[in-house]
Amino acid sequence: MYSLSFRGFEFLSILNGMTTYCVLAYYYFTSIEQPALEVLRHKDFFSNRDIKGRIYISKDGINGQMSASPCAAEEYMEWLRSDPRFQEIEFKIHTHFEHCFPRVTVKTRTQLVAIDVPVDMSKTGTHVSAEDWKKMLEKRDDQTVLLDVRNDYEWELGHFEGAELPTLEQFREFPTFAKKLKEKCDPEKTKVMMYCTGGIRCELYSALLKEEGFNEVYQLQGGIIKYGLKAGSKHWKGKLFVFDDRLAVPISEKEPAEVISNCLHCAEKSDLYFNCANMDCNKLFISCTPCAEKTQGCCSSACKEAPRVRPFHVTERPKPFRRLSQLSDDKNYG
Repeated sequence: MYSLSFRGFEFLSILNGMTTYCVLAYYYFTSIEQPALEVLRHKDFFSNRDIKGRIYISKDGINGQMSASPCAAEEYMEWLRSDPRFQEIEFKIHTHFEHCFPRVTVKTRTQLVAIDVPVDMSKTGTHVSAEDWKKMLEKRDDQTVLLDVRNDYEWELGHFEGAELPTLEQFREFPTFAKKLKEKCDPEKTKVMMYCTGGIRCELYSALLKEEGFNEVYQLQGGIIKYGLKAGSKHWKGKLFVFDDRLAVPISEKEPAEVISNCLHCAEKSDLYFNCANMDCNKLFISCTPCAEKTQGCCSSACKEAPRVRPFHVTERPKPFRRLSQLSDDKNYG
């Protein structure tokens, strides 16, 4: 992503009087016999480095997002790839002016993606590069279904033009959706293009569609993040929801992003996410700043009158709400 090494990039950052962090997103499916041991190995590596993030490890692989100093980021990527199990792992890299996470958390997970059914990973869809995905979007016909396999609050902020959002309460329901799609579309004639934030959800969901008999299933390699890095924002509308302090980012750091999402209260254009100040609600919703001040950070008048409401403080870019336990020292890994 950079012509300079990260250490060189960090040196130039110091000379320019700024602090810049590398934001890494990555996943890799590989056999890990002792996930708990891998967690300890990661914690030991992180213990003396400027790294914060959220890393999940299971017997099936690793899924991580982190922010780190350029030096620490380079050391981590080299360290992880030095392990034969992870030598082919791909990192998607952005930069940010501050850490994107409150601390570093490394945990075991039974499933990297909550799906609750066995998935034959040998049946994943065809991986399509960002450049080829762009061409496929431009040639898409009425026999092609473009699926956005993310949550509705991610979709609301931004999505590819013409993409369909599956109507699901949670993605554990995707196996049922796959069967319904088979009833709606002829799996032998329908081409399915599928995308998500970083690519990991598509690995499983594409395999489920293949199991239902869909012959042509294509998944965006590296997800929206890599598309933005490689192909820019062509055919993309809005911003990208990310699961860290930034919440909403342009998919391309080189291009401005239009705002397509709307304030829950007044319907004006806004891309500011808030957690409802009612602690018994905590709903994530979009609001403009004037409405957020008027409602004191609540998603409804009922929540504003609730007995347990956090004090509301106006900030330019709100961050996700953090419980007190999340504000502890960086070495508290959770």
